[in-house]
Amino acid sequence: MALDQSFVGRTYPPTSPYEVGREKIREFAEAVGDANAAYTDPEAAKALGHSDVIAPPTFAFAITFKAAEQVIQDPQLGLDYDRVVHREQKFAYTRPVRAGDRLAVTSTIESIKTLAGNDVVDVRGEVRDEAGEHVVTAWTKLVARAAEEA
Repeated sequence: MALDQSFVGRTYPPTSPYEVGREKIREFAEAVGDANAAYTDPEAAKALGHSDVIAPPTFAFAITFKAAEQVIQDPQLGLDYDRVVHREQKFAYTRPVRAGDRLAVTSTIESIKTLAGNDVVDVRGEVRDEAGEHVVTAWTKLVARAAEEA
């Protein structure tokens, strides 16, 4: 069953702040195989003009996807998460994510389409720091596969 188009434009409340820690950044950098010293060595990051270690560009996914759970779990939307695959992800940064940041995410459904019986949902996550300054926008495209016919 196609998702309700009236949800396009719906914005969910900001998440509680996520505190970015050095160890989380290090673990993420190791997991994605990125040995950039700015991700693990505060002095290397400072030499590049940062106040502390910075996170790899895709680190924001961990924060924004958790925030997108508000959309995914919205019972009124009716998205069948058992049938969802992650199709696409993109980011637009104002500045890097840094250790010590406390970031909140506001998720908005940008579009809902039906393609070949599959529901395609685009979610935009606006990430802001404690001062309300924009850090990054993340776009997540999810596809809920059509139910198999018996």
